[in-house]
Amino acid sequence: MSVKIFLDESEIPRQWYNIAADIKTKPPLGPDGKPLNPQSLAAVFPMNLIEQEVSTQRWIDIPEEVIEMFYRWRPSPLKRAVYLEKALDTPAKIFYKDESVSPAGSHKPNSAIPQAWYNKQFGTKMLTTETGAGQWGSALAFACSLVGLKCKVFMVRISFDQKPFRKTMMQTWGGECVASPSNDTAFGRKILQEDPSCPGSLGIAISEAVEAAVSDPTGKTKYTLGSVLNHVMLHQTIIGLEAKKQLAKIGIKKPDIVIGCAGGGSNFSGISFPFAHDVINGEEITIIPVEPASCPTLTRGIYTYDFGDCAGLTPLLPMHTLGHNFLPEPIHAGGLRYHGMSPLVSQCVVDGLMQPRAIAQLECYRAAIKWATTEGGIIAPESSHAVAATIQEALKAKEEGKEKVILMSLSGHGHMDLMGYEKFLSGKLEDHSLAQEEIEKAKKELENLPQIA
Repeated sequence: MSVKIFLDESEIPRQWYNIAADIKTKPPLGPDGKPLNPQSLAAVFPMNLIEQEVSTQRWIDIPEEVIEMFYRWRPSPLKRAVYLEKALDTPAKIFYKDESVSPAGSHKPNSAIPQAWYNKQFGTKMLTTETGAGQWGSALAFACSLVGLKCKVFMVRISFDQKPFRKTMMQTWGGECVASPSNDTAFGRKILQEDPSCPGSLGIAISEAVEAAVSDPTGKTKYTLGSVLNHVMLHQTIIGLEAKKQLAKIGIKKPDIVIGCAGGGSNFSGISFPFAHDVINGEEITIIPVEPASCPTLTRGIYTYDFGDCAGLTPLLPMHTLGHNFLPEPIHAGGLRYHGMSPLVSQCVVDGLMQPRAIAQLECYRAAIKWATTEGGIIAPESSHAVAATIQEALKAKEEGKEKVILMSLSGHGHMDLMGYEKFLSGKLEDHSLAQEEIEKAKKELENLPQIA
């Protein structure tokens, strides 16, 4: 029995998989409601990343310089959760791709490093970004330190307060981190004037980061996003591509079930898209994106065009959304508190390639405790959603008496998230279920935006 399955450095994937080659996607729209001209993104992104964003080429080469930076932790291990299996008394075999081993402690450097590298090649001097739980901000600060770029991170205020050491991580790697909404941008000042105690949201932080980038008169500052966009999903597919090779090493052709937590879609797409390619080509694999019940974008959101941020500075994206003004409950899975979902993930759900699931906060923390007391790791609150769904599926396999292979992405460790664990263990956390009135409010908000035919 193999508990840990490794790849040699020579076996690291040399290409990313672009699912846009295999599904019919709808174009993003500009302010005039017409398909976006890629050139119009040039004020925000470097052209080399814009080319990836709009590409429908199935396989895209990973630059050798990027691979060399990946060697710090990639290929990441595939592990079998034998201790959890035993505790659940399940016939299922549970495997997980451990993305917590990166220097930043999550999957986020998989895209942060290539984005920083492509920006450096383009002549960018500084990157701005947003972060929810701080994982993306930490990863980008790390990546910028490797390639020699300045980095400014707008961190959602509630997470900024809940996870103070994420800021320290960013500073250690030379990045600047401010709480959002902030006084550093016109939009941030507007929000604070309206609500001085606003907990913030990813939509607000995105607006601030975009404003900070486009207001640089030198044009040498660009914005970077840690999720949602096509090129981010592309970079993350190295997770699933490695997992395929690792499963093959122990004689497993394919998993029966693939599970990942889903906020904007980066970690989930990373583990799932290479297997969605197999589903498109006739394989039977159940693919489950797992989201918070308090922010149920895929399970209860509206599939339409919406802005990716609160100020309406981004293009209109075809996605599942709760409305760009939606302010999620301050749950501790800060990385999953986003109103929209990746257009590529959204399209896959519409096409029936994936079956989304929403799970409440307390069940996720119970799953995290079960994981800690069996497998040993203290995992990120975001990852606990994937573990909760994995436990559900393992127990279902037990009821059915079926030997299923479950593959899960463990998106990151929870060493910076212990405040959430403390509140759970002391009984201070509660479940949040999104009220139907919020869905109706979103529908009205979206009425005047273009609709998906």
